[in-house]
Amino acid sequence: MPSDCISYQESGYFSKLMIDYLNEVDTLKPLYHRFPRIENFKDQILEKQADFRLQNRMTLVEALTDQYVNFSVSTATKNNLALLQKTTTFTVTTGHQLNLFTGPLYFLYKIISVINLSKELKKEYPEYDFVPVYWMATEDHDFEEIHYFNYEDLKFQWNKHACGPVGRLDTQGLDKVFEAFSSQTGIGKNADQLREWFEKSYIKHPDLASATRYLANELFKEYGLVILDGDDKNLKHLFAPYAKKELEQQCSIKNVSKSFDILSNYNIQVNPREINLFYIENGIRERIVYENERYQVNNTDYSFSQEEIENLIDSHPEKISPNVILRPLYQEIILPNLCYVGGGGELAYWLELKEVFADFKVPFPILLLRNSVLLATEKQANKADRLGLKWSDLFMKKQALLDSQTQKRSENTFDFQQQTAILEKQFSDLKQLAKKTDASFIGAVEAQEKKQLKGLKNLEKRLLTAEKKIHRDALERITDLQAELFPSGNLQERIVNFSQFYKEVGNQLIPKLIDELHPLEQKFNIVIL
Repeated sequence: MPSDCISYQESGYFSKLMIDYLNEVDTLKPLYHRFPRIENFKDQILEKQADFRLQNRMTLVEALTDQYVNFSVSTATKNNLALLQKTTTFTVTTGHQLNLFTGPLYFLYKIISVINLSKELKKEYPEYDFVPVYWMATEDHDFEEIHYFNYEDLKFQWNKHACGPVGRLDTQGLDKVFEAFSSQTGIGKNADQLREWFEKSYIKHPDLASATRYLANELFKEYGLVILDGDDKNLKHLFAPYAKKELEQQCSIKNVSKSFDILSNYNIQVNPREINLFYIENGIRERIVYENERYQVNNTDYSFSQEEIENLIDSHPEKISPNVILRPLYQEIILPNLCYVGGGGELAYWLELKEVFADFKVPFPILLLRNSVLLATEKQANKADRLGLKWSDLFMKKQALLDSQTQKRSENTFDFQQQTAILEKQFSDLKQLAKKTDASFIGAVEAQEKKQLKGLKNLEKRLLTAEKKIHRDALERITDLQAELFPSGNLQERIVNFSQFYKEVGNQLIPKLIDELHPLEQKFNIVIL
């Protein structure tokens, strides 16, 4: 099958904001610092090196050392943890929710993007070191978004009443998910490996954070991935001064709003609040609001004066959690980070934040759209080849694909542009004649023109429908193939879990993705397994 290149811009699955960002449209340039090109990283390195405090680096290393206690750490990850002590070491970071069993495929693509970018940066700037980081979103509380995964045509769901930060949730009840999943994975060493990963992750670990760390480490340990949990008291100490400023000055809402004029032609991804911080405990993650000259915690009896909340931040900074507006700032405070790798939705809210970073005097990272991938089997690729399809055809919306393939297969012509042009010319002449004779006829001429053009369009549709019946078998095979590759008309990477492909190809899956994905290319990758 032809391996034609599909850009993100041409795929039809990215927002106008992301397309304009990738095209470096001038109006968006005030919203980011440096565009993700390899040559732009040198200035980013120098800026971050001058800004990042040695104390923050040491605190980071100590926190990571504590977080990895009782985990088997690969040599590659140990080396990267040691490298983080050096002032010439920087990180490339992605973040993701704690989706059950990794959730959709793009979990893999995010992490592979940071692994591969770290390699490319090392090759370009050998005097520095670069560490890929996966930031676990342990403080999120959107349990409904993470409590399931899809395998083949089945949905495996964790039924649990949950509240508070998801990383602290106990794994009780996941034994039932394990039993259901085990019964569907079949036999063979790949199926055995999937069952082992699930059991050791979710049955042998007490909470969702440690379970996710174990699984991500197992999948990517040989590539030196460093996994970071921001729900950490020592790391929160570094964030404390910034949290106090947010409480006292409510500065984020003012600074985010500065981006809205530029983003007025796009969908605003997130709207800031007056205070962009949560209060968290086990089972609680609630917004902090300022009312009646006190800081109240929504849906609780907690209430603090200015002095009391500052004392809380000093003594228990782990009780303060940044929301979506301030989490990126927290990340960049505690990491010697150069680049954040995320999906289109994530980068959309990062593009609101440059002025927030400027106000807090923290360098704004380079923003890189993660790799996107369509995985296909050899059988599917051969089927597409037999049907005379290009990959770009399969990215079309279903109706457009059927129309184009019908026209391609038909011996008749269904493009009525010539007839339409002739008809429009005739009525144009009639309208000119009406003006010269009796202008009152113009309305009648225009009505007749509209009627005949509509009739011509309907005739074109009827002929196309008739032709589709002739080619019904081929069109059904085409739509069946598209449905396999784009489940429910959506991108595969947003629906399907990695286990579906691991079952077939096993340990080849991640190395093949590592080899074929290139993070700085604006290209939707087609990977044949």
